[in-house]
Amino acid sequence: MANELHDFDKAYEKGHTPWDSGVPCLELVRVVNAGLLPGRKLLELGCGTGTNAVELARRGYKVTAADFVTKAVERAKLKAEAARVEIDFRVADVIKDDLGGPFDVIFDRGVYHHIRRVDLAAFLERLSAASRKGTRWLTLAGHAGEVHQPGPPTVSEAEFRAELGTLFQFIEVREFRFGTDSDDFRPLAWSILMERK
Repeated sequence: MANELHDFDKAYEKGHTPWDSGVPCLELVRVVNAGLLPGRKLLELGCGTGTNAVELARRGYKVTAADFVTKAVERAKLKAEAARVEIDFRVADVIKDDLGGPFDVIFDRGVYHHIRRVDLAAFLERLSAASRKGTRWLTLAGHAGEVHQPGPPTVSEAEFRAELGTLFQFIEVREFRFGTDSDDFRPLAWSILMERK
């Protein structure tokens, strides 16, 4: 993942992070408000600058948040400090590093849809290690029905069901639009809520 790390490092350095809208993801908020992410111990993969991690900590979750870009995690720590919430931030590679657990909830916005093209098997091993029977995982992923260049990586429903269905059962699958740092760029996405078998 050395090339990917370099690309994301450059994006944060240049301030070109369209995925970082600066406000909590509305789809995540909807799922939390619906009571679909029970439990207290939560892992966020690819936390970026910590916007969603801070929101989740404010809502009472004990949050561990990981990203492999040091600059993003440094900014996330400042956000958490300003919000006066405690979050265990880690600079980590989600396909190599032990992130602890098991967690009650795992959340990612845009990690699965990217990492599935890098090393899906290793990612699923990490998810298995960080979860237990009953762990809920909400992944928000680019929708193959609408491809943008530039834009997020995409996945079809048939692909994610085949790739994730051996380890997780599907609770809710729905379409929504990603929020970005631009009001006129809102790519189609999947909201995929699962539970560990």
